[in-house]
Amino acid sequence: MPRPLNILTLSTLFPNAASPNFGIFIERQTAELASRAEADVTIINPIGIPPLPLRSLPPYRALADLPEHEHWHGLNVHRPRFRLIPKIGGSKNPERIAKAIIPLVRKLHDAKPFDLIDAEFFYPDGPAAIHLSAELGIPFTVKARGADIHHWGSIAKCLPQILHAADEASGLLAVSKALKQDMVDLGMEGDKISVHYTGLDSQKFVPVDRAAMKKELDVPGPLFICVGALIQRKNQALVIEAIQSFPDATLMLAGKGEEEKAYRALADKLGLQDRIRFLGNVPHDELPGLIAAADISILPSKSEGLANAWVESLSCGTPIIISEAGGARELVRSDTAGRIVEQNSSAIADAIKAILAHPPAPSDVRASVSQFSWENNGDALVKLFLEIVGR
Repeated sequence: MPRPLNILTLSTLFPNAASPNFGIFIERQTAELASRAEADVTIINPIGIPPLPLRSLPPYRALADLPEHEHWHGLNVHRPRFRLIPKIGGSKNPERIAKAIIPLVRKLHDAKPFDLIDAEFFYPDGPAAIHLSAELGIPFTVKARGADIHHWGSIAKCLPQILHAADEASGLLAVSKALKQDMVDLGMEGDKISVHYTGLDSQKFVPVDRAAMKKELDVPGPLFICVGALIQRKNQALVIEAIQSFPDATLMLAGKGEEEKAYRALADKLGLQDRIRFLGNVPHDELPGLIAAADISILPSKSEGLANAWVESLSCGTPIIISEAGGARELVRSDTAGRIVEQNSSAIADAIKAILAHPPAPSDVRASVSQFSWENNGDALVKLFLEIVGR
């Protein structure tokens, strides 16, 4: 049997002790890859730290205290620091990352040569990977996940770097067919892009006795959940407004973010503060029970690639209400899975009424994502990497 591929995974998105849910889907993908006999994996997770006095403030203080090398859930993770200029320095991040990590990467490569660089977020990871690829003389791939294309691709100083990374990469991946089309529309070569769907732990995200779980949560009426960072792009304000139409319903918001204060104020203004539960960042292992307890999972994002929360909700037997974003129609192919709605509170309320009136069987909802698994995800990744390296 040939020796395993030695893969350098570069990802600015990756969980750590300060943010254990940050990029957890990348951790799961990487863990699956690392479990294969065909692959050895080393993760480089660059951590951006601003200059003083900002670095002494949360959350940067917690990030600065992270170990620079650790075994995180069995994975070999290096966390080198690079200089971050918040708000205004985004266009320089790829260059700063490459400059900061090349000495470490060269040292690791000299000890055990890498075969391929796997950049896990299109920006800034992709442009940074160009420098590493040139330094080591090995190919690289880049995966697009959504915001890295929709947000960073809309910034004039970042778009040329994104397109240059796409040109130089030996392979590109997208989490949905819709995101692949968005990449082509930006100017990327379609034949170079493989659709690489997210994985799913179908043994963890399972239906439960919903009535019993709701009783345990002290929820007497309908229960809805939004899983995602509390940011404008996720549009949770529309869900909060829609809840006005359901006086006996409870809404759980699982996530934290810069809009939390505004969302709490909106809930107070609408008199909903007693029926909306701000759960904060829920440990990933605790999410399945909460999602499965909910009658509906709602996330009307302004943009997505293909949200893991959508797939995990369906696996729990919980129908979803989502917007026409990213790979929405690649998941919601019938009313059994849920509804795709306009981004306004009345459309969300109408969809809630329709699902509550005729709730689908959880087993039928779950069947809609039977093709999603980490095994399938890993198979596709190994196949692509072996082809690129020429094995």
